[in-house]
Amino acid sequence: MSHYPAPLRLDLLSPPTFWRCEPSWSWVSRPLPDHLLWCVLDGRGSMELAGERRELHPGVCAVFAPGDAPRATHDPRRRLLVFGMHFTVDRRGVVPEPRWGEVMDRELLSVLARTSDASYRRQDPLGRRQAELCLEQVLGLVWDAVHNPGRSATDTAVDEVARQLRQDPGHDWTVAEMAHRAALSRAQFTRRFVAQLGMSPAQYLIQCRIDRAHELLAETGLTVTQTAAALGYTDVPYFSRQYKQRTGRSPSQDR
Repeated sequence: MSHYPAPLRLDLLSPPTFWRCEPSWSWVSRPLPDHLLWCVLDGRGSMELAGERRELHPGVCAVFAPGDAPRATHDPRRRLLVFGMHFTVDRRGVVPEPRWGEVMDRELLSVLARTSDASYRRQDPLGRRQAELCLEQVLGLVWDAVHNPGRSATDTAVDEVARQLRQDPGHDWTVAEMAHRAALSRAQFTRRFVAQLGMSPAQYLIQCRIDRAHELLAETGLTVTQTAAALGYTDVPYFSRQYKQRTGRSPSQDR
């Protein structure tokens, strides 16, 4: 029997809160008694913790642990707008080292912050639970930002092409078109794609098609021939061979 880890247990100790720091604001924290999420949404400043210093700007987020004593200041002409909350957690592993990272998807960060705030302020059990789920999502973003830093616009462009392949695997994709969408040469695109996704664009497209074929065969009334055609295959036996190579079953077995 497979054993899955128990869900993370988070408890909010303060409401999700936005605050625009006053012009004269500075922060000299006592050792924290609990965990604290601290996300910069606007403004400029700097923060120190245990001798380490970080410049603050939109997207920089920190997750502090009990005992941390951060210090921070800001530019009064570009006042910090911060979102955060105090919380407890039932296990280790949510506090990154270093404590801060830069979340590149600032739109998602902002949406999660607003949703958490609005949900919590409904003052009902489901709203509180939704706020906790938003907190989990932000913690995941910060953890990823710390452990996978420095993602470039090119990385994002390659990820976007991969997402488009998953969304529309039946399109008549060519590597040249994929590279054009990522604004890269064909050789650059292929090299970056393999580095990020672990396989060539052509192999990734095949996997996307087979994954979608399985869904169509299992969940719709399409025949094997119709499924193959929907995913760009003109040779049904070739489609069947690719399907069996990647799933270990024939298309007819999954229909």
